Amino acid sequence: MGDVLAGIHATWEFETDSVLIRFERGIRTPRLLQSLRERRVPHAALSSVTLTPGKRGTVVLRAVPRPGADPLIEAAAGQLKDGCDPYRLVLPGDRGTLAEYYADELRARLGPDAAEPADRFLVTAPEPPLHFKAYDGRAGFDGQRVSFRWFWTGASSAKWKAGDQTFAVTELSGVEWRLPEGLDGYLRLLPRGGEPLRADQDPAAVVFSLGYGAVHESLPFAAAVLESVRRNHSAVPVPATVLVGAARRDPADIAERIRHLGELHRAGLVTDDEFSAKKAQLLAEL
Repeated sequence: MGDVLAGIHATWEFETDSVLIRFERGIRTPRLLQSLRERRVPHAALSSVTLTPGKRGTVVLRAVPRPGADPLIEAAAGQLKDGCDPYRLVLPGDRGTLAEYYADELRARLGPDAAEPADRFLVTAPEPPLHFKAYDGRAGFDGQRVSFRWFWTGASSAKWKAGDQTFAVTELSGVEWRLPEGLDGYLRLLPRGGEPLRADQDPAAVVFSLGYGAVHESLPFAAAVLESVRRNHSAVPVPATVLVGAARRDPADIAERIRHLGELHRAGLVTDDEFSAKKAQLLAEL
């Protein structure tokens, strides 16, 4: 093909083996689509193509991905609203005939396994390094390790006592992402053999709240981690040990953490023994 079809919020470029989707940067474009910028979707990653009437006289061309083909869609687990769906192209109604032509062209290029789940990711995940601010901590991913650094103002006493966390992707079996709406959103890492706790108590999870853990930041992060976990799935498993304080820190940062620890101690949230043990651990990182 090689043609271009421009719609609202996105432009699709039809190539011989894939569709290159470029998202607009305008203020009306959902922030998730802006953050994705562009995505190349191989025809082999698609299960079907639909064309349906949209709102206000528009038509909607949608490429339906195969289960297991796209880490972003797998991480979202059906929670994305239509406006944030990267596989929807909304077009003015007068382009309906053209959209129907391209829908037929795409259908003709679907592979013989289109009806089957993909055995590996076929669409590229967002590239690390990635980071975002949750309600109770800052999450970071460098491509090999996920780190959670807790905020003393938001983290539960259980997380604060456990300390900042670092997980190698080889220690994980998956990722669970809950849409950050209301007060029950979260990103949870699933360590091999571990039992998940309630998200606000689980050192392997960060929780979302209003203004923290936005979809356009936390979902690409979850997709990148998930893709890395799947890619390393055949590696030799290592014990699901949480690595705390793997690198030396700035002395000023250690002093600040000890100060906050003292505030928790004075407030009765940590015992004398817990305070002494955690203080010694922080001092050992210098």
